[in-house]
Amino acid sequence: MTSTLATRRSFVQRALGAALLDPKVYEEVEADRGANGQAAWVVALSAAAAGIGSVANHGPGGVVWYTLAALVGWYVWAAIAFAIGTRWLPGPYTRADLGELLRTIGFSSAPGVLRILAIFPQIAGFVFLISTLWMLVAMVIAVRQALDYCTTRRAIAVCAIGFPFYAVTLALSLILLGPWLI
Repeated sequence: MTSTLATRRSFVQRALGAALLDPKVYEEVEADRGANGQAAWVVALSAAAAGIGSVANHGPGGVVWYTLAALVGWYVWAAIAFAIGTRWLPGPYTRADLGELLRTIGFSSAPGVLRILAIFPQIAGFVFLISTLWMLVAMVIAVRQALDYCTTRRAIAVCAIGFPFYAVTLALSLILLGPWLI
């Protein structure tokens, strides 16, 4: 049934379903090996929206910077979640590969498209806070579905353990690449 759904659901429907936290959508993109490009587009669109939303602070170069940093961060985060989820905290049904995590985590970026609304300075902080929390919840669902966990607690643990590693990687990229791109 998943393959039938995958052929009927469009990119926009998938992105919207991921933003609405629909586990079926995450299962669908997990199983669809052809959805890697779609997942990359979701990450890029979300990051470009953040760049546009913060153009007043970072200028047009911020759009490029956010997009490149998000694409690199997406891969790094998926690799970290894969390592933690399959080696340190596997569940009884965990069977996953890096591509499955790339696809599901990529689609968990869908709520970030709302960051374009941060172009309005009065709501910018609120928009970034809400979209970040929403993306975090989506990421937990993405990890749960990709790693075939029976409970959400294990997915939360993977995200909690992995986030500091991801944050250090992101901070290093800001230090090393930020001045040239902005």
